[in-house]
Amino acid sequence: MKKSVSKPAVIATGNAIIVLVCFIFLLIGLWKVLSNQALDFNLKQSMTGQPHEDIVVVGIDTESIKSVGPYPWDRKVYAELIQKLEKAGAKVIGFDIEFYTESGNPESDKQFSEALSHYNNIVLPSHAGVEGDFERKTKVKEGELISARTIEQPIPMFRQYANKAHINAAIDSSDGVIRTNWLQIETPEGVFPSLALAMAQLGGVDVGKYLDKPALQNRPKSEMYIKWDATEKDFETVPFAKVLSGAIPDDAFKDRMVLVGYTAPGSDEGITPVEQHMHLVYAHANILNQLLKQQWIQPAGGAWTVASVLFMILLFGLLTWKLKPILGVIAVFGCSVLLLAVQYVSFAYTDLYIDTIGAVASGLISYLVNISMKTYFETKQKNYITKQFGRYISPDLVKEIARNDSDIRLGGISKELSILFLDVRGFTPLSEKLKPEEVVDFLNMMFNLITERALENHGTIDKFIGDAAMILYNAPLDVPEHPYYAVKTAYEIQKGMEQVRADVWDKYGVTISVGIGINTGDVVVGNIGSYLRVDYTAIGDNVNTAARIESNTGPNQILVSEATYELTKLYFEYQYVGEKLMKGKSKPLKLYEVTGWKAAPAVPKKPEAAS
Repeated sequence: MKKSVSKPAVIATGNAIIVLVCFIFLLIGLWKVLSNQALDFNLKQSMTGQPHEDIVVVGIDTESIKSVGPYPWDRKVYAELIQKLEKAGAKVIGFDIEFYTESGNPESDKQFSEALSHYNNIVLPSHAGVEGDFERKTKVKEGELISARTIEQPIPMFRQYANKAHINAAIDSSDGVIRTNWLQIETPEGVFPSLALAMAQLGGVDVGKYLDKPALQNRPKSEMYIKWDATEKDFETVPFAKVLSGAIPDDAFKDRMVLVGYTAPGSDEGITPVEQHMHLVYAHANILNQLLKQQWIQPAGGAWTVASVLFMILLFGLLTWKLKPILGVIAVFGCSVLLLAVQYVSFAYTDLYIDTIGAVASGLISYLVNISMKTYFETKQKNYITKQFGRYISPDLVKEIARNDSDIRLGGISKELSILFLDVRGFTPLSEKLKPEEVVDFLNMMFNLITERALENHGTIDKFIGDAAMILYNAPLDVPEHPYYAVKTAYEIQKGMEQVRADVWDKYGVTISVGIGINTGDVVVGNIGSYLRVDYTAIGDNVNTAARIESNTGPNQILVSEATYELTKLYFEYQYVGEKLMKGKSKPLKLYEVTGWKAAPAVPKKPEAAS
């Protein structure tokens, strides 16, 4: 015998699988792209657009290229720039320009070197060979600096006087966006700070806490999220050529940190969370701004992520089973929005980054799987109800009840029905010869025949009353030609009784017969009763008439009223049996006995749902 698995066991197993699958997705980084987009949104929406007032950018823009000449420029131009900025009282000067090779003019290189030698507040960039290895998943222990195999530096005559720094961009390999920065890189030539960190250190900013901060999860030491707080247009930018020409007043640079870099279209650009094409000198400006403002984006730990994922899986699963579908959808949507809102508020006001995407995605998976299980069990239950209660009332009525999500309402409608009453004759003497269980078996056999014929002909079994039955046609669903189907049911029952009668006579010596009465007319049909007990039935004078007709039948006889006769005389053979005065009637009724079947309606129609 097949043993069914219990509903609680299926639900528990299903949710255990959800937890396992969601944590696998979390481990393999399936939600990384969505998490990155959420972080980008938080960064962009929380920008102040007001960078630190000590930062100024000297841009190599289109105007400067037209004025100074085609790029690359003679290095004496940079020497002249240094002199003007130092004279103006610049606190720190950081170049986002590479000086890795000698130029074609040794005298200009020497002039630039001499300018560098006079000051100790100038930073020249280097480039560490880390990106290729890092993108190929080079293993970096958490808490250790990322290590470079090589370092490309300015030529010796420059670097001997300049402060060192790296300008490596930590590009996210999943989408090419710059979200983090390596504040320090371990190289064969020692530890190199980032350009912004080197400038901040020279400017006297306390950067110790940044270097002591714990590493991002599974990331190198000193890697931090960049707090993108401004776009290119937000930073104060002056053209390189105007500085050379003296068009910019000296107080524009006094005690300020000056970044020199490319701002001409199409040069030295990268993708950032706040701009698709940002000149990277402004990336360094954003990092420097972050250091000056003492900001640090602190991501929530792995324990939070695990706890939030587990919580959302359980919460959404619970909401699915406790609430109706519409309320469940609203609750799930509301909880998801609330969690994302909490993420944004915590980021915007405390710089705490809570990655909620994995939790929301896991919760939605939990909801979808649980709603699928719930739908399965509800469908299974409805099918069970249809199957079980279809033994008692019409399956069509059961399906209509199962489809209707609202309570069954009391009330009825006036409608033309054909009503069939049936009574088993000879049952009392037979029951005296049978054991109780044999009586039940006999009745079940009888009613099985009656039920099969009634349902096959679109009838609704209203009730069984002892050894009698009441069957309705044209309710609750519309049944075209319902008088025909009512008489056809009676005719088929009488034909089926021939074998039953013979078997009972041979076994028990008792004669069994069935009397059937049918009437067609308007009745009130619907849910009748109280809020505690509802019965779908028909009431009215025409129902009583059908019952009276049945009481006047003889053994194995089918009698119909004149109304039924007129509607079915083309399909059955009838014999007029005369008029009978029924109880409660002032005039006698004409009755007709069914003696044979002639033909079906020309175009038999299927029952249609009542409108």
